[in-house]
Amino acid sequence: METTAPAMDVLLHITIADAAPVAAALGRALGRVGATWSCFLTNDGVKAVENPEFRAAAGSAARIVVCEHSWDQHMAGKDCPVERGSQTVNSALMAQAARVVSL
Repeated sequence: METTAPAMDVLLHITIADAAPVAAALGRALGRVGATWSCFLTNDGVKAVENPEFRAAAGSAARIVVCEHSWDQHMAGKDCPVERGSQTVNSALMAQAARVVSL
């Protein structure tokens, strides 16, 4: 059976807003070492996109996706500055990641 290499090194899975500073630090570190990384934000973790440090660190990410349902629930009426996606997108990102860090 032939296997393929993961499409990304790390997926940050953010589920709480308070994780934004930690996610920012991890994102900066991943960017410094040239890792391929993405981020999926769900529950009130979608609020992390308002954190300036997280937004700056996210510049080196391949993808930043928020759960569209969580965005509507916690950020209603605000424009979403990143990609909106479903939990199906979350599952696909997890399948592509060599490692998942859940915050």
